Amino acid sequence: MFHGNRIVVVMPAYNAAKTIERTYSEIPLDLVDEVVVTDDASHDETVEVARRLGLHTLVHERNRGYGGNQKTCYTEALRLGADVVVMLHPDYQYTPKLLPAMIRP
Repeated sequence: MFHGNRIVVVMPAYNAAKTIERTYSEIPLDLVDEVVVTDDASHDETVEVARRLGLHTLVHERNRGYGGNQKTCYTEALRLGADVVVMLHPDYQYTPKLLPAMIRP
């Protein structure tokens, strides 16, 4: 919780096995209540890595594309009671160290 708000980070994943652990390791977990990974029918070990890390992981049996993956992420975050949802790409496109600044407003 951050200022009484439930914070959920969503990661729409596709073939992110090589980068998801690094991304997750930099999330400030003291500010985040839940991390959700939605795998969009990856061809690598993304699901296995996410589950090994203990992440809440959803798997699409067929690829739904980036928009479809985002919809699943946001739907799950809201189902989990999120007040604030932050999308973070598991390919380390953006550093998770920016999360406090993104959550603050």
